[in-house]
Amino acid sequence: MTSITLDHVQKQYDSGTDIRLDATVGAGELFTLLGPSGCGKSTLLRMIAGFVAPTSGRILFGDKDVTGMAPNRRDTGMVFQNYALFPHMTVAENVAYGLKTRRIGRKDRKPRVRAALEQVGLAGYAARRIDQLSGGQQQRVALARAVVIAPTVLLLDEPLSNLDAKLREETRAEIRRVQTEAGITAVYVTHDQAEAMAMSDRIAVLDAGRVHQIDTPDTVYHCPATAFVARFIGRSNVVPVRVEHVEEQSVRVSLSDGAAVTPPPPNFEVAAGDELALSIRPETLGFTTPEDGLFKGRVSVREFNGATSTYTVASEEMSLQVTVSDSGTRPQLGDSVSVGITAGRPWLVRP
Repeated sequence: MTSITLDHVQKQYDSGTDIRLDATVGAGELFTLLGPSGCGKSTLLRMIAGFVAPTSGRILFGDKDVTGMAPNRRDTGMVFQNYALFPHMTVAENVAYGLKTRRIGRKDRKPRVRAALEQVGLAGYAARRIDQLSGGQQQRVALARAVVIAPTVLLLDEPLSNLDAKLREETRAEIRRVQTEAGITAVYVTHDQAEAMAMSDRIAVLDAGRVHQIDTPDTVYHCPATAFVARFIGRSNVVPVRVEHVEEQSVRVSLSDGAAVTPPPPNFEVAAGDELALSIRPETLGFTTPEDGLFKGRVSVREFNGATSTYTVASEEMSLQVTVSDSGTRPQLGDSVSVGITAGRPWLVRP
């Protein structure tokens, strides 16, 4: 297995767009570049692949500097958003294409193609035409073609965006299983937060060419580095706060309505008087008695999610989303309610 080092890699365009990343992808890791459209994630992936030359910085596979190396010499397998399969070839011929270009003989190609198709759950599909396959099956063919060459690095560019929601869930699990079993270091590009959270060892969250945070899915969700990360990953109430008091193990902040909250100390310097933001996940809130409530308001919206319901509770000062189990007594639209918060769960972020 091989690590990937992006040593102060930067791409500047004449338009003024500036994309940069300084990170190391561990050997065997699935590392996801996550962000909205146009944030630079596909450009970074294409620099790793060799299709785009960086303006500055170095790209290393293990100890080998591949910055100036041609794409076909980097030993990467790539899975594209549109599959890029050859419609005039059978499934087996598509999977074997990379082996054929590497001048691997027919006798040696056959067992490797068979093994790759078994690995992605398509044993018995070798003779099928591409137009006889579903979208999910075509994506598995594209994955088999990428892994059959036993690449050093696997690159995946929005590979599930053309599939429906249920098929995306099934295929992402398949991709993760194949990548883990093969022990290939992978870089995955997506704009889908749920996809990134479910599959990744670590996530780099980007916006407008800037990396806001690189961390594990759990940490990115529960301890976002910035207000952008808090809003982009799942749902979050991001509310402005003022720091009132700082101690070694705690910080006291006040909301716009004067209510006090004591979140854990953040991983950056804060001082009394600082204007920051507080990320409060809806599931860390709940309905409580007036004397125990942090916030009082009226229910303005209810969204039924199946096992849970999400309520919007609004006052004159602000509104909060509250997600609770959809069982027992439920507030009705227009009801006055009090909202309490789970201790230690709010998280201070830079605005």
